[in-house]
Amino acid sequence: DLVVTDVRMPPTHTDEGLRAALVLRRQHPGLPILVLSQYVEERYATRLLSTTTSGVGYLLKDRVADVAEFVDALRRVADGGTALDPEVVAQLLLRGRSDPLDRLTRREYEVLALIAEGRSNAGIAEALVISESAVGKHINNIFTKLDLSGADKDHRRVLAVLRFLKI
Repeated sequence: DLVVTDVRMPPTHTDEGLRAALVLRRQHPGLPILVLSQYVEERYATRLLSTTTSGVGYLLKDRVADVAEFVDALRRVADGGTALDPEVVAQLLLRGRSDPLDRLTRREYEVLALIAEGRSNAGIAEALVISESAVGKHINNIFTKLDLSGADKDHRRVLAVLRFLKI
């Protein structure tokens, strides 16, 4: 009746869940799919919504903590509607802006500023009173939003700082 998947699934915990959702959608048009993610992954949301906007959802995992809200999202998607996390919508709207730094959330901007100060992930975590894991997730979001792919042979932290400093 409905597929609920996480973007990051085994074996590599990158985008297997999203890729599986896209394959299922191709093989079974109209199959309702709700994708969950730890944080906004603009490229994943775009890929999911590029095929169709009916019977599809993309929510941050924080939203499933409110059971009534989560069940409502499940029902909307199952009935052919959409369920998009407000942060996903905001990121997709910001995508059209010319300065990639405008795509960053306030917290991501704070993390990038601390990277520019030369702080390590541990130092950033301590300064912002968050876990090192959260810092890593923010940094990955920064790289994605600044279009700094993992395939680059350049140092992405340095490139991100250069963009931050507008050099």
